[in-house]
Amino acid sequence: MNLLYLCISLVSCCFFICGIVIHMKPILLVEDDKKISKVVKVYLEGDGFRVVTAERGSDALKAALKEPPQLVILDLMLPDMSGEEVCQELKEIGNFPVIMVTAKSSEDERVAGFALGADDYVVKPFSPRELVARVRAVLKRASGRESYGGERVSFNDALLTIDPRSYEVRKKGSAVTLTPTEFKLLSVLSHSPGRVFTRGELVESALGYQFEGYERSIDAHIKNIRQKIEDDPKNPVFIHTVYGVGYKFTGRRDDTKSLG
Repeated sequence: MNLLYLCISLVSCCFFICGIVIHMKPILLVEDDKKISKVVKVYLEGDGFRVVTAERGSDALKAALKEPPQLVILDLMLPDMSGEEVCQELKEIGNFPVIMVTAKSSEDERVAGFALGADDYVVKPFSPRELVARVRAVLKRASGRESYGGERVSFNDALLTIDPRSYEVRKKGSAVTLTPTEFKLLSVLSHSPGRVFTRGELVESALGYQFEGYERSIDAHIKNIRQKIEDDPKNPVFIHTVYGVGYKFTGRRDDTKSLG
């Protein structure tokens, strides 16, 4: 009898877990190399993710419209569209994080990828285990669980408002859409106004790990943030460059009592 109850419990547990996976938003894997796609899919599913695959850019866009993913793994070398084009169109569909995968390994190409709004960049050949770890790191940033401060704060008489609880940034009252990495960078900088962060420190804080060649990606992310929160990105009010060192946040924090 006890064995029967144990079997029933195990079966119920399996159905419960399967139900979670089925209803979980998928990872959209866009890769035209079937061998690579199969291996990555196996590793992701082994880590508990549900995976939807696409071999063409057009198929990826259709899949994202049909069921918005929680994250996209995007190969830049596709048969029908460039990965850069796909990334731009995906960003118009939804604000889900994107990890770019490509054989292009130069630093300039990685920076260009980040400038398009990518949250991470993986160069082939890569370790599937490392890719899964990066997926989890990006999703953790996207969830806002590591946002600094916790409470909503505003700067320069509410010119800029940051709310980690709702994962929301507003400029003059209007919502600003940031990628998870951009939000994390802004959170890190604004949590310590006046402090100068090196690029290496920002990579470590925003990405959760350090890799050679990633420091220049911070410049692309900062440029994107400035385009979104500054009236004049060339003469910024909130994020200043400290030449030869890194960046600092120079906004003036408002009285917390006035935030409501």
